[in-house]
Amino acid sequence: MKGKKLLVTLAASVILCSGCGLKSQQAIIKVNDQPITQAQFDKAFDKQSGGGMMTQLGIDVKKDKNGFLYLLIKERVTNELIVKALLEQEMAKRGIKVTDEDVDNAVKDIISKVGSKEQLDAILKQNGMTSAQFRDDLKEEVKMKKLAKELGNSSVSDAEAKKFYKENLAKFKHPDRVRASHILIAADPKTIEEGIKADEKNKSLSEADIKAKVAEEMKAKEAKANQILADAKKNPAGFGKLAKDNSEDTITAVKGGDLGFFSEKEMVPEFSKAAFSMKPNTISDKVVKTQFGYHIIMVTDRAAAMTEPYEKVKGDIKGYLENQKQLELLDKLTESLKKNAKIEYINPEYSPENMKQAVQKSITEGAKKVKEIEEQRAADKKQK
Repeated sequence: MKGKKLLVTLAASVILCSGCGLKSQQAIIKVNDQPITQAQFDKAFDKQSGGGMMTQLGIDVKKDKNGFLYLLIKERVTNELIVKALLEQEMAKRGIKVTDEDVDNAVKDIISKVGSKEQLDAILKQNGMTSAQFRDDLKEEVKMKKLAKELGNSSVSDAEAKKFYKENLAKFKHPDRVRASHILIAADPKTIEEGIKADEKNKSLSEADIKAKVAEEMKAKEAKANQILADAKKNPAGFGKLAKDNSEDTITAVKGGDLGFFSEKEMVPEFSKAAFSMKPNTISDKVVKTQFGYHIIMVTDRAAAMTEPYEKVKGDIKGYLENQKQLELLDKLTESLKKNAKIEYINPEYSPENMKQAVQKSITEGAKKVKEIEEQRAADKKQK
């Protein structure tokens, strides 16, 4: 989600930046004479490709602009920008506006759902999103909901909600569950090793020295976790404060480590085995080691397998069904607007035909490379 800036010499940057500025303002598409610029596309593309699983895996989608992933995201982003332009034009015609108060109310609604402002801030931080970016996205969502309400009735009756509940009863069944809080001291040997190797002062260390330092740091983290466990056992009522002050699980730390209710399969085996063996209002006898590090666990409640009663989930069902109706109304409007719109692809590489051809070419070339690799492997195996 964060664009990278190339650092160049002052003289070169003046020339390059002026050129990039002109290029970024060039229209690549016109929707009813409203331009979509290269800068708008680049920003939207970075937002979709610069986070999530691909970044975690170290995949740079923009590295190969003829690659399948790049072309797939390019096609999706282009279509979304066109749809956004069409809907914005329609909202302008209808005089639909969103005030700061509308956004504030939407933020309050989300805070009530996640538990607290601190919890929302932690979620945003975890996803690399600022409060300003979140408000901008929320403003668009509120605007779309206002438009949907003008397109038709999206209210959901009790009969519709009950019908959904009966037809999807399995969705509301829960196995045995435990509610627990935890304090995490993050400890991953691989991450620690990478940190040691990245430090310039450790360049001369041998592999044995590095392994020794990793073991030393893991031992220090385990000792810290054991000390926190001892403190928690001395004062169980202070577990929440200990979590806020020490837990490296930033999402739950702000809630005193509370994980809510979870089933056995929702957590890693080591964690589940410990939590499900404990009684409510007890703290784990020892520190629990998982792939994430060292955990101190406090079980606060247990719930036997059950089916959520209709009255308890009615509000959630109605909210979900109402949202689905609004999406259907917006989809129908979008299709209608597209049919009647004047869409010009100023830069032909963004036209649907050219993008589909590029995607197909990428698939064909990818299949060819796979075949060549398989043939080479078969030849190597034959020689052996």
